[in-house]
Amino acid sequence: QRNWIGKSDGAEIEFLLFGVPGQEDGKHAMTVFTTRPDTLFGATYAAISAELAMKWINAGWKVEKKVAEFVERTLRDEAVREYGVIPEKGGIDTGIKAKNPANGELIPVWVANYVLSGYGSGAIMAVPAHDERDGDFAKRYRISVREVIVPPQGANNGGCYTGPGTLKNSGTFDGMESEEAKWAITKKVGGKRATTYRLKDWVFARQRYWGEPFPIVFDGDHNAYSVADKELPVLLPEVESYEPTGTGESPLANIREWVEVWGDINSEGEFESLPKNAPKAKRFTRETNTMPQWAGSSWYYLRFMDPKNDRAFVDKESEAYWGPVDLYVGGAEHATRHLIYARFWHKFLYDKGLVSSKEPFLRLHNVGLIMASDGKKMSKRYGNVINPDDMVERFGADTLRLYEMFMGPFDQSIAWSTESMMGARRFIERVWKLSELAENVKEVSREMTTLLHQSVKKVGDDIERFAFNTAVSQMMILLNHFEKSKTVTKEHWEIFLRLLAPFAPHMTEELWHKDDPERASIHAAIWPKYDPEKTEEGTVEVAIQVNGKLRATLSIERTAKKEDVLQRALGMDSVKKWTEDKELSNIVYVPGRILNIITP
Repeated sequence: QRNWIGKSDGAEIEFLLFGVPGQEDGKHAMTVFTTRPDTLFGATYAAISAELAMKWINAGWKVEKKVAEFVERTLRDEAVREYGVIPEKGGIDTGIKAKNPANGELIPVWVANYVLSGYGSGAIMAVPAHDERDGDFAKRYRISVREVIVPPQGANNGGCYTGPGTLKNSGTFDGMESEEAKWAITKKVGGKRATTYRLKDWVFARQRYWGEPFPIVFDGDHNAYSVADKELPVLLPEVESYEPTGTGESPLANIREWVEVWGDINSEGEFESLPKNAPKAKRFTRETNTMPQWAGSSWYYLRFMDPKNDRAFVDKESEAYWGPVDLYVGGAEHATRHLIYARFWHKFLYDKGLVSSKEPFLRLHNVGLIMASDGKKMSKRYGNVINPDDMVERFGADTLRLYEMFMGPFDQSIAWSTESMMGARRFIERVWKLSELAENVKEVSREMTTLLHQSVKKVGDDIERFAFNTAVSQMMILLNHFEKSKTVTKEHWEIFLRLLAPFAPHMTEELWHKDDPERASIHAAIWPKYDPEKTEEGTVEVAIQVNGKLRATLSIERTAKKEDVLQRALGMDSVKKWTEDKELSNIVYVPGRILNIITP
């Protein structure tokens, strides 16, 4: 979110323009924002966004046809591009030149698709030697590169260096350190310090019926007044229909009995309603725009903590008990939209003393999109939507749930495959069949006990990390071992069911009650615990070294003592060759890993 807000401290510098059709050279200038004015002498081209180029065209720039087509195509691509998709860098030379104010060079002005219209003025000075994006672009279009920053010794191993350093190829500024040079160069070229934000102001109003009404009224001279607290909340009128006005106004503008209110302004400068025939009553009109949908969604989680309170939006004790939210799961778009709005609102409420925590959410996990089988985002427009109800009817709810958990990492996008559902279905069927092998036997191998405890640990850890796919994989490994042994103890079987329950809740519930219909739900059962000592393998591979050089490996019990490991090692032919008839001056043993025999 800090990156999305995008606060940047830098400088605004003007570049005079030359070669603009129909314009006098040097008469017009473009303003460039840069966080690295210390690299100004290394600017070998300038680049503008397609949006800024379109503004120039609309203002009368007589542009070549190929440039206009590139601008239109770039804007069209930006409008339909999927979230998070980074296009291949592309651009076109406008034929215009910009004068570098640091050295007087005329450099080409390009329209480039990697320049963001929302960053600064939509125009950048490009320094290929010290900006990776500029470097990639310059390499593609064979634009010259000039190094002007010498990195500290050892800081750069070749390629594009983007950090601070000492200036070179920068005239009288050679030898100056970057931070000092930034503002010295800015002053020399007549620039000024500036702060920009990637996040821009947005319109907090919608022209529709649905939405929270603004508690604002206007008098006959269109002066605005907030309504008094006792008038809150302002509610939407109950209507049978809310037709568009056809004027661009909200549908509420047509509902005169709601728009028109009577009252007066109190001593606090707020509107208070009065009967229409009251002596001081004057006519006012309500604001007919409504708030955007994220107005309510920015604090809904607080209402969940105290949903029936009709005196406050949330009781302070309830909020302190339930808040802040431990875990929030949302799409990547949420992080830069809903969640940032929610934080704005929450921090405001905290400053007002209305909530007890500075942050609304303690932890966030972004969920990757499930793409269609053709690799595109599922959309009715593309006709590639998968209906979950169809999958449940065909394969069962547990199979669908298990497949979605197993298909890939939680935070990564992955393509849907109906055919792959069969793997999850077969797993479900194998578990059901295994229930017939569950017996009241007590003899189990050490290997099976170790694997069971390892599985309890891994599945629990993976659930905590949202690594559901590897948790399912571990349960598949455990199932394989149960099937190979052709039996499973009652204790181990019930542990396995509890591990599987969050992933296949319906089947595990039925199997849980198979022998005891009266016991409580499996989802009320205690989560299994593991013994850390029993998660360790029974045997380990120990590297046997002689004077630091590997001579053999030895498979031995993890609990074996140093003397036992040494005795076994000295009996190995590959070790005898280097130790026989030699005095052992020292023995270094790292338990379960390395035995190093040192001889004179």
